[in-house]
Amino acid sequence: MSPLQRLREFGQSPWLDDLRRGMFLDGRFRRLMEEDGICGITSNPTILARAILETDDYREPIARLSTRYPDNVALYEALLREDIRLAADTLRPVYESSGRTDGLVSLEISPELANDTPASIREALRLWQAMDRPNIMIKIPATNAGLPVIRELIALGINVNATLIFSPARYVQVAEAWQQGLTARLESGQSIEHIASVASFFVSRIETLADRLLAERAGTNPDAAQLQGKVAVAAAKLAYREYRRLRDSREWRTLLGAGARVQRPLWASTSTKNPEYSDIKYVEALIGPETVTTLPLATIEAYRDHGQPAPRLTTDMPEAETVFANLNKFGIDFAALARQLETEGVAKFIASYQQLLAALSQAASA
Repeated sequence: MSPLQRLREFGQSPWLDDLRRGMFLDGRFRRLMEEDGICGITSNPTILARAILETDDYREPIARLSTRYPDNVALYEALLREDIRLAADTLRPVYESSGRTDGLVSLEISPELANDTPASIREALRLWQAMDRPNIMIKIPATNAGLPVIRELIALGINVNATLIFSPARYVQVAEAWQQGLTARLESGQSIEHIASVASFFVSRIETLADRLLAERAGTNPDAAQLQGKVAVAAAKLAYREYRRLRDSREWRTLLGAGARVQRPLWASTSTKNPEYSDIKYVEALIGPETVTTLPLATIEAYRDHGQPAPRLTTDMPEAETVFANLNKFGIDFAALARQLETEGVAKFIASYQQLLAALSQAASA
C-alpha cells in the first residue's frame, strides 16, 4: 500500500495541488486516485500557465475557443470551465461515496478582487453558477475583505476554500466566518448538510520568511538560529489546536447536530523550499484527523518513495508554544510576519494570474 493511501488511516485526505488537462486525458490522475488515494484537487494558475506554454495539452482547446472568446479573461474562463468540469466529473464518485466530504475541486476567483468584498461575492456567485457542479469549491483569500465573503458564500450554500491563511489567529477568524455563515443559513430555514469547506493554512512560506528573519537575528544572538525550521510546523499545530477547541464548542456541536460537515484545516504550500530540510517535512509533521494535505506531484512522488505516516499533528504542543514564545524573545512579531505573507501571497496570486493571461495571449496568437 502506498504511504499516501495510509494517510486515510489517520483521518487525513491527500489532495493533488495541480490541475492540467493532460493528466485527465492520459489516465495519470485516475492512477493517482487508485494507487495513492488522491481524493481531491486544487487548481493552480502558475502550473496551468506552464502547461499552456510547455505542452501541447491546450493547443487544440485554445484554437477552438479563441475565436469564440477573443478576450483573454473570457478565454481563460472557458478553458477553466472545461478543466474544472472534467476534474469534478472524474471525482464525482469519490464525492458521493465520501458523503460529500472529498472528491472536491477548488478554483479561485480573480485574485485582483482580494480586497473588494462586494465584487468578490458577485464573482464567486458567477463562477459557481458557470461551473455548474456540486463538487467544486470557490477559493477566497482570507484577507480582512475576504472574511465577509466567506461568511456570505457559506450562507448562500456555496462550497468555500478559504485560502492564504498564515496564522492561528487568522484561522480562528476564518472558522468563525464559516460558523456565522452556517448559522445564518440554518436560521433562515435552509439546509446546511451539503456545504463543504476547508481552511487552507500555508506552511512552507511561513518557514521561508521566519528562517530569513531568524538568520538576521542570529548575527547578534546565535540562539535565534535554534528556531530555524521549526516555526511553520509550530504555527500549523497551534492552528489545529484552535480547530479542536472550536470543534468542541457548543456552537459547533449545534451546527454538526444539524447536519453540518466540519470545515477541515487544509495544509497548503507543503513542498519544501529549503533543500537542507526533508522533502516531505510538511507532510510527515502534520498528519492528523479531519485534515487535508495538498501535494504537488513532486511531493507525491517523494512521499510515495519514503513517507512514514504516523499521527504527529497533536504531538509536541508545548514545544510549539515555546517556539512562539521565543520568537517574541528574539524580536519577531509573528502577527506582522503573517500580515507580510498575506500581502505577498495576494501579490503572488495576482502575478500568477497575469502570467496565465500572458501565456494565453501568446498561445492564441501562435
